[in-house]
Amino acid sequence: MSNASAAIESAPVFSALGDTTRLELVSRLSDGKQHSIVQLADGLDLTRQGITKHLHVLEQAGMVSCTRVGRESRFTIRPDPIARARDYLTRASAQWDEAIERLRAAVEE
Repeated sequence: MSNASAAIESAPVFSALGDTTRLELVSRLSDGKQHSIVQLADGLDLTRQGITKHLHVLEQAGMVSCTRVGRESRFTIRPDPIARARDYLTRASAQWDEAIERLRAAVEE
């Protein structure tokens, strides 16, 4: 995958993670277990409706999935989009390191 297409694919993940509440939700979901909205809202200064809105943003970015258990929605982390975003950042970092090294070599000549 080219860097341009990787950037396009990763953009929704970066956008979704640009909010501290969503970062906290991803952290809470990172144990790989299913969590209800009530469990995820515990200790946060938000209503369940507010948490639900944040979870829908994460779901649209492909980072969480929702399943119904009776009347309750349960959310689970989907690590693949996060891993692809991490891989993109790793490649971008390597490119910047190479560019900085070329600049350093040119300046030292």
